[in-house]
Amino acid sequence: MQMRCRRLLVLSAVLCGAINAQWLNFHVPGTPRLKDGTPNLGAPAPRAADGKPDLSGVWLHEHTSLAEMKRLFGDITDARERVNVVGMEADSISKYALDLLVDFRPDDKALLRPEEVELQKKNAANGDPSIVCEGGSGIPRAGLLSEPFKILQSPRLTAILYEGNPNRQIYTDGRELPKEYSLPAYMGYSVGKWERDTLVVESAGFNSKTTLDMAGHVHSEDLRTTERFRRRDFGHLQIETTFKDPKMYTRPFTVTIGYVLLADDDIFESICTENEKDRDHMKKK
Repeated sequence: MQMRCRRLLVLSAVLCGAINAQWLNFHVPGTPRLKDGTPNLGAPAPRAADGKPDLSGVWLHEHTSLAEMKRLFGDITDARERVNVVGMEADSISKYALDLLVDFRPDDKALLRPEEVELQKKNAANGDPSIVCEGGSGIPRAGLLSEPFKILQSPRLTAILYEGNPNRQIYTDGRELPKEYSLPAYMGYSVGKWERDTLVVESAGFNSKTTLDMAGHVHSEDLRTTERFRRRDFGHLQIETTFKDPKMYTRPFTVTIGYVLLADDDIFESICTENEKDRDHMKKK
């Protein structure tokens, strides 16, 4: 096994991560397979011991083609085509990582308050904190980059492990969200409950040090999210997220993103600050 580091330069952001990490000659037990031995991603979703859908696995956002990236974002992808390094392609991240509101009509984007627009401009001038490893990418951005994430599900707690970002704990033991947060966090504080075959996750307690995407859409510490996790079959996960932040947005808005199971893969440790050189270069610049 080798850990390969790739640098992704999009919208003046440099992000370091590890390429999808496949275990050599290892097939995960219990994985339904086709006659040629490849995972059958269309098989029924697995169930946990309590009868709920089991969300466990290694997941990566659905692929956005280079042609689609260029159609949506234009010349920003041209530089990526000239870099002939595996893992550095512009289509290795989700279109939603570049702009979470990419599917919204122009008139829908009026949901941004003037305060949000002003902070977005300020961040664009000062640079993105995540490029110098200051804390992490936050939600939902951490799951939209070129690195996969891993879900571990148990009856009372579901954990989401990221490469190069803080991990999340989703408490499913009946507790409610705290009314006050003494220590706002990059990933917030999350509680979940099942509604039939959908895990509904409420999150709050975020700090305001991350942006929702690389376009710089910001949020305040009042951000609350409601995520609906649904594993529609063995190889496909859908997460519908509603964002509510009255300080930055005129109304709640919802984005639905699909993820594909990397059935025989795993995640690796990625330490962003190890041998990190961007901070010094950016200060000099």
